[in-house]
Amino acid sequence: MNTYIGLLRGINVGGHKKIKMADLKKMLNDLNFSDVQTYIQSGNIVFKTADVNKEELESKIKKEIIKTFGFDVPVLVKSREEIVSIVERNLFLKDENLEPSMLYFAMLQRMPSDDVIQQFKEIHFDNEVFSMGNHVVYLAYKLGAGKAKCNNNFIEKKLKVSATTRNLKTMQKLIELSS
Repeated sequence: MNTYIGLLRGINVGGHKKIKMADLKKMLNDLNFSDVQTYIQSGNIVFKTADVNKEELESKIKKEIIKTFGFDVPVLVKSREEIVSIVERNLFLKDENLEPSMLYFAMLQRMPSDDVIQQFKEIHFDNEVFSMGNHVVYLAYKLGAGKAKCNNNFIEKKLKVSATTRNLKTMQKLIELSS
């Protein structure tokens, strides 16, 4: 069995696209995933399956959410190893001037084109820094995420790719749950 982490974008935010985690867990069990766990209400899932194709898993989960809950939700599936690697490669973790609560990860559905990445790298906002990684934008919000300009919607618009953002605490908890 392979361990995966599923990340749903935009559920249970502002009363929109509401999914109870117990209902999501049941839906995933009905898809024959095992050891299904959810973490907080924002669509973080840990599960096991014999399937190995992440794109097929994303499609399967996405279609079942539409069928079960009646709305379309972007779904990103990563292996546990990928999530561990994403966290370990965050250079901001070594910056003593940044608190762990300032660190976020915008995980990308696919890598944007080189020219789009280059244009994105030229953007600057006061009190916000970011760095491109493999299928991820590492973010440090010095004044917190609430007022950040380089947020998930901005990243999707500029990089022309679907993304979903999680904070360091959530990423670490997903690694722990998937152990």
